[in-house]
Amino acid sequence: MPLAMAGLQGKTLFVTGASRGIGKAIALRAARDGANVVVAAKTTEPHPKLPGTIYTAAEEIEKAGGRALACAVDIRSEDQIREAVDRAAAAFGGIDVLVNNASAISLTGTLATPMKRYDLMHQINTRGTFACSQACLPHLLKAKNPHILNLSPPLDMKEKWFAPHVAYTMAKFGMSMCVLGMAGELRADGVAVNALWPRTVIATAAVQNLLGGDATIHGSRTPEIMADAAHVILTRPSRECTGNFFIDEDLLRSIGITDFGKYQTVPGAELIADFFV
Repeated sequence: MPLAMAGLQGKTLFVTGASRGIGKAIALRAARDGANVVVAAKTTEPHPKLPGTIYTAAEEIEKAGGRALACAVDIRSEDQIREAVDRAAAAFGGIDVLVNNASAISLTGTLATPMKRYDLMHQINTRGTFACSQACLPHLLKAKNPHILNLSPPLDMKEKWFAPHVAYTMAKFGMSMCVLGMAGELRADGVAVNALWPRTVIATAAVQNLLGGDATIHGSRTPEIMADAAHVILTRPSRECTGNFFIDEDLLRSIGITDFGKYQTVPGAELIADFFV
């Protein structure tokens, strides 16, 4: 596998859920190359428990050296997706990369998962990924090095991944199934479709608010490890890098990065493995 091509300068990335967390970190990493970033997310007003809006993220992207377009998008709405894609193409002349990062989570068993929450996870995770891919594809097919990157786990049909939270696993594996299918479908067209997932828990608002709070954050890595790994994938030749289920640490090790201490939220703390790895 060849190492990274030139960076993402002048490339246009459509990133869902880019107002905070991993999505924003990926956007900022691209911005440092001089990329154009479409911040496609739902948060337009400050939220008491969730940092950042599409506008504050866009401001950070421009400060980092990129160009930004803030688009209020609920990816459950086809119309909102298509409007944002049209705006992106008009503003930047096309779309080179789609990052399907937006996600909903509920680590609950069958009796503890209201159908409203089940529907939300499937509408955002699986359906949203498919809908955004479908809407961006006409532009990706015209791009020079087109990539779709889904933030989803390796496919592994073992009971242990499903039993603790079957509804969530189905919704995330749906994103991974999009990778499997679309990579094969689009290989001849030169559109890369890959998945990226973390080896450890990543310090995000979801972890802080839903998955154990400070104790979990203590054993987490920062979103920057995912951003650096995503950058490696998105700068590879699309015809030579598709259909992969990458793990952030393994990918970075494969290109010679061995110092992972800089990504720890608490240096030297014992890391918590992600629940799909």
